[in-house]
Amino acid sequence: MINLITIDGSGRKVARPVTQREDYLAQRNAPENVRNFQAARGGDKKAKARQVQYNYNDLLPDGVLKGCHHVASTFAHDIDCQSAKEQERIKQVLLEKKDEIGLLELSGSANYGLHAVCRRERGKTILENQVRLSMLTETEMDTSTHDEQRILYTGPATPDNLFYLDDAIFEERLSTEEAAEEFERLRERERQGQEEVPPGAKKANKHYKPWKAPLSSPEGDTNTSSAATNAIEAPSGAVGGATNASSADTNAIEAPSGAVGGASYNGIPFKDIIAKYWELFNDGKEPVEGDRNVLTFELAVTLRSICGYSLEKMLQVIPNYWRPTPGPSLKGGEDEEWRKTIENALKEPRKGMPYRLRQVLQALKANAGVKACGGTLTSPPPMPKRLPPLIRLLTKNVPAFYKPAVAAAVFPALGAHLHGVKFRYWDNVEHEATFMNVLIGRQSIGKGTIKKPIEFIMEDIRQRDIPNRQREAEWKQKNPNAKQKKDPRPTDICIQMLIDNLTDAVFNQRIVDAHNNGERYIYTIVDEIDGLKKVTSRGTTEEVGLLIRKAFDNSLAGQERVGADSVSGIAPLRWNFNASATPPNARRFFSRMVNDGTVSRLDIATIIRPDDDDTAPVLGIYDNAFAQELKPYIERLEAANGLIECPQARKLALEMKEENRDAARLYDSEAYRVLSYRANVIAWLKGMVLYVAQGYRWDKAIADFVRWSERYNLWCKMLYFGQQLETELREEVEIQRQSGPQNLLELLPDEFTREQYRQMRANQGRTGDGSNTLRSWANRGYIVFDETSGRYCKTEKYKAKYSSHR
Repeated sequence: MINLITIDGSGRKVARPVTQREDYLAQRNAPENVRNFQAARGGDKKAKARQVQYNYNDLLPDGVLKGCHHVASTFAHDIDCQSAKEQERIKQVLLEKKDEIGLLELSGSANYGLHAVCRRERGKTILENQVRLSMLTETEMDTSTHDEQRILYTGPATPDNLFYLDDAIFEERLSTEEAAEEFERLRERERQGQEEVPPGAKKANKHYKPWKAPLSSPEGDTNTSSAATNAIEAPSGAVGGATNASSADTNAIEAPSGAVGGASYNGIPFKDIIAKYWELFNDGKEPVEGDRNVLTFELAVTLRSICGYSLEKMLQVIPNYWRPTPGPSLKGGEDEEWRKTIENALKEPRKGMPYRLRQVLQALKANAGVKACGGTLTSPPPMPKRLPPLIRLLTKNVPAFYKPAVAAAVFPALGAHLHGVKFRYWDNVEHEATFMNVLIGRQSIGKGTIKKPIEFIMEDIRQRDIPNRQREAEWKQKNPNAKQKKDPRPTDICIQMLIDNLTDAVFNQRIVDAHNNGERYIYTIVDEIDGLKKVTSRGTTEEVGLLIRKAFDNSLAGQERVGADSVSGIAPLRWNFNASATPPNARRFFSRMVNDGTVSRLDIATIIRPDDDDTAPVLGIYDNAFAQELKPYIERLEAANGLIECPQARKLALEMKEENRDAARLYDSEAYRVLSYRANVIAWLKGMVLYVAQGYRWDKAIADFVRWSERYNLWCKMLYFGQQLETELREEVEIQRQSGPQNLLELLPDEFTREQYRQMRANQGRTGDGSNTLRSWANRGYIVFDETSGRYCKTEKYKAKYSSHR
């Protein structure tokens, strides 16, 4: 995959795919690029930056380099050479092994280095592939050039500088959806320390030689210092007093396979903390023979700060993985080895709360928010057994595990039938029937089951739209653009169902028409969430987020134009929609909208099927009998008008508000508290729609459904977005606590990776990789590098000196 990188008028780096060999060669051989390459080779550093730029690591389907998250099936590898002679030698090595390394392109750089583009091995990160290439060819590598945003300044494609080019480089093997899912898998692989690379590959080194280093285990981060390793495997006499423990002492330190019940930290049982630790950092597997020394050591280092650095406390909470079941020792020494490992962990330098522990506690906090919704971590809150008649009808033709998704997904279409109707909430703010439903589920899980009920609900609106579309087409035909004096466009044209490929003018025309013809809703349904970007000309996720926020509040939208032929008009935005997405795509699409009120305005649903059930869903029959049974409900919605109030619904909304406040406090979840505000409004609105559809009759079935609907919506939001929102809300609090000027180190956590450091510098508008600053901090004793975790840690000296700013 090749993307040409240029800079637009706003200073952003934008991308355009290059799919033809002729275009690629023409871009590189442009006279200006040749001049810049020659000037850069002569020592002009500014000329190097003016060379044509390419990205080979990401699909960049959004056309923007920043924030890319669609990892390509190719990767770029930059090799520094000291001279033209060395470049020639390494070039021959790479060409000889081109099949082994999957070589697609090999070019020279301005400083006599080499740029290789190769096929990336699926399931492996760019760094893993770079290490593999370096080891196969025994060529040095730069360990800091493996991010998806990496660009290469590229010289001409002349025979003396383009040494190899395979046309396969112009073919991308991954679809956009596959690339997004692969990106998420690889990010999780990095996060869990599963990359199969030597420990040194995780450190900054422009001249790294991985073939001279041992490969680390993929089971987790085993980059333990030699001192620590030796300490773990020290003979029994190395730990004073350990071998002379009395039988009473030995009995005292016996531990079962799990942490001792009752021990907790801030109300969280240690057994839950340890279980989550293994889930995040060892694929949910407990240590076994062969890895239990190092994994128990790392667990102990992680937990010691919340055990008061107390050996006695740690012996109580850390399981004995040498003897997982209580009882007498079978071969002797198990308890001693376990105890020595914990003692050695306590001897490591103290550096505050480890980053891994923060991740574990944050994940447990997000899980608590999920539990607050009434479900479990793997299943949503169960639907009420007795459903309102309309919901029972709309869900009767789908299997049980699809019913919650269908029950949530039908409301945008039902709400589209209400026009000129307002409902008064308990705070006296008036709302309309706005529902924006996003169904999140794995590929091929059956998200299409929502379509048939929606199709039948919208059938009357679709039939009304047909003659209006015909009248609009006839008016356009009679009034072409070239016509000087055009007939007025009929004012009673109203088209409610929209396709997902519109211009700003069409979208705004539909908004104004719907408002002028009875304050009606426009409606959209898309198979994939990305399709929403096509409802306007701008085609960005940011524009979709803005429309969602405006639609929920029915804020004014539209456009004003001076031209006589231009569409002008402003009206309240009444827009309901249904969209679907896989979990990675949903998180990517809304990644910048979790904490700005966009996600909280959505009604999220999901499909959870039993793991052992992979059969295709068998649906019931949707026929004329179904349509006739549905018709009275639709007619009641269409007939409604004006301000509608329901005392029972108002009382229920107030009760749920108090329940949500108590649950947020009980589970200590700020994300749950924030999301619950609008989830309450959405659930209450569903109750009001059912109240109208049922002939203005309220009953217990509606009340139970409203309660369940709110919990289900919150459960889905906490499942897919809760952890990110908890993190961002916590960061907001930290920002508010800070005052006065901040140095760069203060903007970083107590333990941070080089990637976090780079990101912080980028956020602050700093250029360069900042290596000199890191060295300066280290020389001044402000930070140290922890070999065990591969992270930089702030020292006690620094914390004491700047404690007044913390």
